[in-house]
Amino acid sequence: MIYWQLFFTFFKIGLFNFGGGYAMISFLQNEVVYKQAWLTTAQFTDIVAISQVTPGPVGINLATYTGYTTGGIWGAGISTLAVCLPSFILLILAGKFLFATREKYSLAWRILRLVVIGLIAAAALTLCNGENFVDFKSVLLCAGAFLAVWKFKRGPITVLLASAALGLLLY
Repeated sequence: MIYWQLFFTFFKIGLFNFGGGYAMISFLQNEVVYKQAWLTTAQFTDIVAISQVTPGPVGINLATYTGYTTGGIWGAGISTLAVCLPSFILLILAGKFLFATREKYSLAWRILRLVVIGLIAAAALTLCNGENFVDFKSVLLCAGAFLAVWKFKRGPITVLLASAALGLLLY
């Protein structure tokens, strides 16, 4: 039954994902596009874009929209619950231990941060495909947005609005 598959898939994603929604993108794509074949690459890319502009955490939005596309309103609810449940359980079980021993495990936390950066970079590279970059102008727009945030320290809202305006002018 699709609802059990949705629950177990998103529970697994919620359980083994570290680093938030952007780190979840490559893991989620592997599960729902390649393993389960619930979505095409184009559908998944659209869901990622919608999840980023919709209010709320990106990872939960990804789960909700994927669940809705796959199993309707019940699929959306089950996927959302399943992706949130592991974090809730683990925080309750491990909360006291982590706060009591955080000084002893500072190296582990630093390594975990590097892993999260790698997962986010993998998600960015996964979304860099021929369906998203149709010509050289789109590549320049993406590179310009990256440089504006990284090098020139512009805020994401300013970069998003400027990119939208440039996209309208160019296309």
